[in-house]
Amino acid sequence: MKKIILLLTALITVFAVSCSSEKSPPASTENHKHLSEDQPAEEHQHQTLKLSEDQKKEWGIVVGSPQKQTAQSQIEVPGTLNLNQNKTAHISSFVRGQIESVSTNLGDQVRKGQPLLVVNSPDFAQTQADFLETRAKMIFSQQEYERAEMLYKEKAIEEKEFLKRKAEYEKLSTQLGALGSELHSYGITHEQIDQLIKKCESLREKEYKCEIAEPYLPILAPISGTVIFRDAVQGQHIEPDKILFTLSDLNTLWAELEAYEKDIPYIQKDSRVIIRSSLYPEKSFPAKIIYFSELIDPKLRTIQIRADVKNKEHLLKPNMYITGLIQSQNIKQEVLIIPEEAVQNLNGEKVVFVLNPKQEFEVRHITLGEQIRDQRVISKGLTEEDRIVVKGAFTLKSELNKADFGHQHTH
Repeated sequence: MKKIILLLTALITVFAVSCSSEKSPPASTENHKHLSEDQPAEEHQHQTLKLSEDQKKEWGIVVGSPQKQTAQSQIEVPGTLNLNQNKTAHISSFVRGQIESVSTNLGDQVRKGQPLLVVNSPDFAQTQADFLETRAKMIFSQQEYERAEMLYKEKAIEEKEFLKRKAEYEKLSTQLGALGSELHSYGITHEQIDQLIKKCESLREKEYKCEIAEPYLPILAPISGTVIFRDAVQGQHIEPDKILFTLSDLNTLWAELEAYEKDIPYIQKDSRVIIRSSLYPEKSFPAKIIYFSELIDPKLRTIQIRADVKNKEHLLKPNMYITGLIQSQNIKQEVLIIPEEAVQNLNGEKVVFVLNPKQEFEVRHITLGEQIRDQRVISKGLTEEDRIVVKGAFTLKSELNKADFGHQHTH
């Protein structure tokens, strides 16, 4: 369905009615009720109010005209909200083991690098021990290789012996690199490995054995975000393929929209998009198209559009039904607009007060279009030539309600 979104090109011109300062007499009201049930609602009741100039001034009545403005067509499409997959992470353990402790709950806001849980893993401890042992062997082999290189240059040993020691050193260097990569695959950083080495060396300086490998592996948050899934209990045995947590940055979401095939010519990658939800009828959420499908659904004859939606207040939720308003870049037309405060709700219908040739304020039923900030598009019921109350309309409605309540019939 296509709606109209307004691109304001001029300010509404307001025609104020001149007023004097004398005391205000009571307003004159007229009510004429027709009996025919076949007439439309707007013809059932003809109501007018006649005000003096003093009353107009006292009640703040301002009269103006509907304005014709340039507008662009807007395509309305249904959709749902999903997680931003570029800012979502599924977290599992790097090793098999037992959960030692859990420090994060559902709904928690976590920072990148923050510990989520600790796993007691003998495999992790063994890898650390193998790394430290291989490093010690490599250091010794390096010393032997450097000594053999010096002796070989002095022709004190044969080339075969030199190459043997060189090969042993290179082999251990390769093994150490592989073990270091394995530690990194567990989420251990270069800084943590350096700390492990320093701790081991300090023990050796005191002539203690380097038996410091610990089985406790912390699992860290890879991104900042909200914990939206947790399946981790203290004491639970886990495998590396088990998802323990899901984190997502909910400051942005993906709006998955479905546009009809006939609307494709009016949608571009840079089209302006507004997301709305029935839960927040007065709010609009700006979005940006990040994906425009090249394929049309063969059954529904729709095309998929994905937009990145700002959600800093976290009002929008994943899986929520939404409406996307996509502004067309190609279609422009003229529409009538009036201030939102000029529109009143009378007996369940939308009305304005029109100044008729008798200088009376007459109730006029209207059909509304799109609301754009503090303006409303008028689909039916007014023309540019009409003179309507643009300020003070609520006061006039209250006066009519008083007259109806008191069953007044005054001329």
